[in-house]
Amino acid sequence: MSPNMPTAPTILSDVPGSFAWGVFHERHPKLVRQVLDALPYGPAERAAVEELLVESTGGVLQPLGTSAHDHRQWREWGADLFGKPWDEAPFLWAESYFYRRLLEATGYFRPGAWHGIDPFAPFKNAELAGPAVVDELAALDDLPSLPAKKRSDVLLASALWGNRADLALRLTGPAGDARPALLADDSPLLWSTLAASGSPRVCLLADNAGRELLPDLVLIDHLLTAGQATEVALYVKPAPYYVSDATTADVLATLDRLRAEAGREAGRIGGRLWQAMNDGTLAIRTHPFLCAPLPFSDLPADLRAELSGAAMTIVKGDLNYRRLVGDRLWAPTSPFAERVGHFPSPVAALRTLKSDVIVGLDEPVVAGLDATEEEWRTSGTYGLIQVRTGA
Repeated sequence: MSPNMPTAPTILSDVPGSFAWGVFHERHPKLVRQVLDALPYGPAERAAVEELLVESTGGVLQPLGTSAHDHRQWREWGADLFGKPWDEAPFLWAESYFYRRLLEATGYFRPGAWHGIDPFAPFKNAELAGPAVVDELAALDDLPSLPAKKRSDVLLASALWGNRADLALRLTGPAGDARPALLADDSPLLWSTLAASGSPRVCLLADNAGRELLPDLVLIDHLLTAGQATEVALYVKPAPYYVSDATTADVLATLDRLRAEAGREAGRIGGRLWQAMNDGTLAIRTHPFLCAPLPFSDLPADLRAELSGAAMTIVKGDLNYRRLVGDRLWAPTSPFAERVGHFPSPVAALRTLKSDVIVGLDEPVVAGLDATEEEWRTSGTYGLIQVRTGA
């Protein structure tokens, strides 16, 4: 960070009772139990996962073994951290490293029977096959009848909330009343920026698979069919990450789920997306940095160059937000545009609040939320659409 830039304390996980502390001491132990119950890992994998849990909740950071394909990269990223307690590392770094080590423990990268087996696939598959998705797909039948502006707003809102709010209510109810907990809404600026671009190329950095990837794909189809984008690049993780983050395999599974609805609007959307991938107007992309433990201010040159020509980059989800603005305890009124000035294209953040980081809010909004007893920064109840134009 430039010495002339305002700064704030980096979030650590060393304060008992804090959100970050709870991730390591409450969330991860539950996750480990679920992973070990979901797949029949053998004694070696199970022991390695248990050892990781013990190390990450009371031990010191150990480097990857020299046989790991990316051990040199992680040695560089953790040069000043290995050998220190986990809770002395930046929360973003330590949490990311936990998931990299979990893949190592389950054999995802190693030659052998578990090579390439996503430890989170059972959870992703169950969600995509669940009854909620059936309802969401059925609700898409009402899309063609909506006026263009409402259709755009509905699909943007669905991508923001990850379909946690009922899509059918959004499609049939008055515009704007489906979810009142939007703390910032720059959506008009997003749409006007795309409209002003002569040939808008849009990049979308995906967040989760399942019910959250589904509305992302529907939004992409809308951007292409409505002429709000001439081409879209959808960026996914190169490997399983943070339990439910989307990979190429998850995109294909979601696309298959759409296409299975033959004769319905969901099936038509799936068919158009399939054809868009064939002709290159929709490209699935990834990059190793998308699983890095670093903020987007450290984007490598090649990924920066890919994003720099976009009319808009849509950044989905809480983790991507933390990487976009920096995982620090910023004042919540700190201007969003200042925090993301490093990004190489105009950028829109679609995020539900699930961690302590927040910027770009008005003081009366913050004061009102702080006056409640609600853990509003981490509850997932509130959302935002924040946009910075210009690169």
